[in-house]
Amino acid sequence: MSADSGKLLQPGHNCWRVEQARRFTVIVDADAYFAAARQAMRAARHSIMLIGWDFDARIEIGNVDEGPARLGDFIIWLARRTPSLEIRVLRWDTGALKTLLRGKTLLTVLRWKMHPRVTLCLDSQHPVGGSHHQKIVVIDDSIAFCGGIDMTAGRWDRPAHLDDDPRRVGPDGKPHPPWHDATSAFDGPAARAMGDLARERWCIATGETLKPVTCQDGCWPENLAATFQDVRLGIARTLPETADSEPVHEVEAMYLDLIARAERMIYAESQYFASRNVARAIASRLLEADGPEIVIVNPVSAEGWLRSAAMDSARARLIEGLRQHDRHDRLRFLHPLTDAGAEIYVHAKIMIVDDCILRVGSSNFNNRSMRLDSECDVVVSADEAGNETIRNGIATIRNGLLAEHLGVQAEEVAGTLRQTGSLIATIDRLRAASGQGKTLADYQMPELAAAEEWLADNEILDPEGPEMIFEPIEKRGLFRGWGGLRDWLSRR
Repeated sequence: MSADSGKLLQPGHNCWRVEQARRFTVIVDADAYFAAARQAMRAARHSIMLIGWDFDARIEIGNVDEGPARLGDFIIWLARRTPSLEIRVLRWDTGALKTLLRGKTLLTVLRWKMHPRVTLCLDSQHPVGGSHHQKIVVIDDSIAFCGGIDMTAGRWDRPAHLDDDPRRVGPDGKPHPPWHDATSAFDGPAARAMGDLARERWCIATGETLKPVTCQDGCWPENLAATFQDVRLGIARTLPETADSEPVHEVEAMYLDLIARAERMIYAESQYFASRNVARAIASRLLEADGPEIVIVNPVSAEGWLRSAAMDSARARLIEGLRQHDRHDRLRFLHPLTDAGAEIYVHAKIMIVDDCILRVGSSNFNNRSMRLDSECDVVVSADEAGNETIRNGIATIRNGLLAEHLGVQAEEVAGTLRQTGSLIATIDRLRAASGQGKTLADYQMPELAAAEEWLADNEILDPEGPEMIFEPIEKRGLFRGWGGLRDWLSRR
């Protein structure tokens, strides 16, 4: 089904289900997320499901109310305080043994294991080289959080991203660098659907079938303002092919449909940019005389040497190819910097198309997110019945993100955008006006060593799917499938 066949959200093609959310909001950065999740968990009476890539029992998720500040102690406290409450934690298994050695984590895990209503399980149901990457919290089937923020060390920060924030320290007391992230919160039938997804993942990982919560109590945090009310949202997944299940590529289909639908502008934030299929879709839009502007905010460099060697090199190669297609100067790759010019690590996974579509979730612009890892995104689109009034809210979210990165007010972004009619011109004007301080810096093409080019071109650490891990090198290629575009370009 193509992106032109009616409404965006198409179950069975680019999403799993479309459900109503009574309230929906985007939460930017982990300080606000941890506070909201803590409030919601304190209201839980029946079920808390924490489904994620990693959980660190040592982190603090706030202590403004009764109850311990550290996540591990807080979970035990909740279970002891509320006899009707069952708490389940599911995390990716790879690396779990290493994390048990972090501080007093092993002791906390043993305390969890000893409590009859706290269950910790490791998710090993993924292909070789893959991971469970969804980041979901569901409480009483009443409220769900879905996005890019892990409840682990190194994630906490606030939108100011101060160069020296005394609260931005790890459990060991050592400071960690600025970190930009985002998630979403929603309730109503959409939260119950996310509960179904969480229970399905729990069953896949553990073999245990859980019943839905039949009594949904109100768990929405009183301090969490809703951006939208009574909206329909789509839930998109990536599930890799395994011996027991067919693959699900809804996330990839959604990305391609979003790129194809854009009329004026695409604003996106992603930890990586390494997906050949996404890059090819962008390239085709850049060739159009009246296509959309495309602004992508990435970190300066991926975490870790291997990820940097593979992901950053693949990004450089793909951007080089895209720039050859950008005849109308409509593409920008940018990095956020602090007041002092330090790098702000971008971990958020957001995409906003025009003022019409908002996507937030766990998936990045890389091959793993499309085919190999388990992912979950949520999408709100103005073309759904009842969603006609959400355009201003979507624009406000985009303008707020840009304002955070540029060190200005959202109203200034909105006003400048009205004047210029251009996302790129707005960013350029606000950067020039600010002079120094927080800003978005242009991506600079690095010089790639032969080994880095080889890693990127052969997709060694970012395979397109389980079968690609074992595919001969000679059949791989970062630009595989770009031939048609190149032929088209050569005829222009």
